[in-house]
Amino acid sequence: MSRLPLRRLVTLATLAALGAATLGSTAACGDDSEGAGGSSGPVTLRLGYFPNITHAPAVVGVEKGIFADKLGTNVKLDPKTFNAGPAAIEAVFSGALDATYIGPNPTVNAFSKSNGEAVRVISGAASGGVALVVKPGINAPQDLKGKKVATPQLGNTQDVAIRYWLKQQGLTTNKEGGGDVKIVPQENAQTVETFNSGAIDGAWVPEPFVSRLVNAGGKVLVDERDLWPDRKFVITNLLVSTKFLKAHPDVVQKLVDGQVAANEFVNSKPDEAQQAISDAIGKITGKPLDLKLIKQAWPTLEFTNDPIPTSLKAGLDHAVEVGLTEPVDLRGLYDLTYLNTALKAAGKPEVTQP
Repeated sequence: MSRLPLRRLVTLATLAALGAATLGSTAACGDDSEGAGGSSGPVTLRLGYFPNITHAPAVVGVEKGIFADKLGTNVKLDPKTFNAGPAAIEAVFSGALDATYIGPNPTVNAFSKSNGEAVRVISGAASGGVALVVKPGINAPQDLKGKKVATPQLGNTQDVAIRYWLKQQGLTTNKEGGGDVKIVPQENAQTVETFNSGAIDGAWVPEPFVSRLVNAGGKVLVDERDLWPDRKFVITNLLVSTKFLKAHPDVVQKLVDGQVAANEFVNSKPDEAQQAISDAIGKITGKPLDLKLIKQAWPTLEFTNDPIPTSLKAGLDHAVEVGLTEPVDLRGLYDLTYLNTALKAAGKPEVTQP
């Protein structure tokens, strides 16, 4: 057998190595038909959301398989549930979560803490569904003087809302629970008990806790929708980590397609959506949410793909005014190109990029 010269062997080895590298590069940069996110292999999307009514598009999207359908066979959906915004944001920061449904205040905090680098809002989800419920004898803002009112968490979206509203009414509050009206931060699950026991006189809370307090003998003193232009303000939006967005823009597009489809389902088939929410919460928490309670709360919410950026900015301004945060430059927070692509494909009006 004849032997090839050493120089010839080196040349062949080099060409083989280059060929392998080229093939590997081609596979890694495959188009969407080959693999999600520019990868020839499957991609996992870890999606966070809360098991409650204000996250209805997420709950329904997971429960009814809407996200899975839009993401396709090459994307594995890994849903993860949370009970509070800070925990979900921490999961995003730690790399344990790629995208999450979240409220406006945690959104601002995440953007601020990362100097505008870590997250982007890519869609809205819900508006409304928040109210101040009080004891029957409280009929006006001044009746709250000397009373105790609960909010879900110091500095959270509802906490900011009531403090700003009280300031407009000429009533003072402070972080320590003092002032004209004593603000008592506590978990929503506690609120019905403390309301019934008389430990608090009211609460500024989201649904379904508004309806629960009303059913416990309370009355709505302030429907937060009445405080906003066109009665619209963001309660839930969809946020993605910029790391995942840069690595897998096609998967993000499919996720937003799923969000738009989920909202279409929620709005066009409310009875089926409400049942899906009850069932899904039962699977997650071990106890289905009462269908009657869901139906009671439903009219106070609007499920919209528009993230209503003006309300998020106004909420930040309110937090600054009541001394709960410092000003934040929100430029770059929103990337609504994926949303507008999805809306256009669905034949729906596009939203304005702030």
